[in-house]
Amino acid sequence: MQFNFFYIFGRYLMMLKGMFSRPENGKMYWKEFMHQCSEIGIGSLGIVLIISLFLGAVTTVQTAYQLVSPIIPRSTIAQIVRDTMILEMAPTMVCIVLGGVIGSKIASELGNMRVSEQIDALEIMGINTKAYLIGPKILGALVTIPCLVVIAAFLGIWGGKMAGYLSGILSKEQYMQGLRQSFNGYNVFFALAKAYTYSFIISSIPAYYGYYVQGGALEIGRASTRAVVISCILILFADYILAAILL
Repeated sequence: MQFNFFYIFGRYLMMLKGMFSRPENGKMYWKEFMHQCSEIGIGSLGIVLIISLFLGAVTTVQTAYQLVSPIIPRSTIAQIVRDTMILEMAPTMVCIVLGGVIGSKIASELGNMRVSEQIDALEIMGINTKAYLIGPKILGALVTIPCLVVIAAFLGIWGGKMAGYLSGILSKEQYMQGLRQSFNGYNVFFALAKAYTYSFIISSIPAYYGYYVQGGALEIGRASTRAVVISCILILFADYILAAILL
């Protein structure tokens, strides 16, 4: 078990090291990078919109349900929703979902190219496949996923506002008052630190399992499932480590 862990971890580090090389054709690398930004960012925008809106709405309703003391003002609900969305819901929950959506796509795409010998054909032509196939995916994730996290935080807060207003829990003025109270800008930095860390995990782990897959279609499915499971576990582990270090 220890041998397998060190073998996999060492091969993973060698894969990352292999990405750093001079591009054979800068225009093709740029084109692939823009394609990955579109696939990862725009392709995941719909699910992020739906999840973040309902997360904000549910947080508002559940916070109001537990806020039974008449001494605590209703504007406190907005503060809780704001900090919960920025610190945990937007970066962690959204990235776990993206780990399933994006991770399975990356692993299956690279796995299919490996099984069909497309990667071998590119290497015969003298192309660094690690830099050309994996590098743009990781860079695209590092650029687009933090943007999706920012959008998710904003929409979650807005969804909480609309849920509170439509259900009669608190007025829009009370909600806006709570949003402006005791705001800590460091929370935004902490959320972005999480987003960049999770982006690297979401893109690099599935890329590893897809790039080194062996066998046929059955092994591609297993590699995709394994990549998603390990990515989600590492996201939760990184969530604890970052919270212990930065907070």
